[in-house]
Amino acid sequence: MQFLRRLPTGALRNFKPRGGDAHAKGGFWSEGTQEKAPGYIFNETPPPPGQARKWEAWEAPWYATFLAAGLLLAIGLPSRPESSMVHFAHKKAKQELAEEGL
Repeated sequence: MQFLRRLPTGALRNFKPRGGDAHAKGGFWSEGTQEKAPGYIFNETPPPPGQARKWEAWEAPWYATFLAAGLLLAIGLPSRPESSMVHFAHKKAKQELAEEGL
């Protein structure tokens, strides 16, 4: 039992982070070395006022593919044929009741 009590403190006491002291070199939250102002998505600067952003070569096929997939889902899924077991059983029951004359 004594071994289990000493295990966590002994393991943490001997732990040393790789690379030495994190604060000496600059840790994760320390002052950065950025040269540009942060805040632009994908590090793109906005175009000057009055000019439109130029699309890259991959953007038009990407948006067209997503539009086609969205239309396929919005139109294709609701118009698919009904093939559930409940629908089949309902049609079969109606047919058998019609044959019996009820």
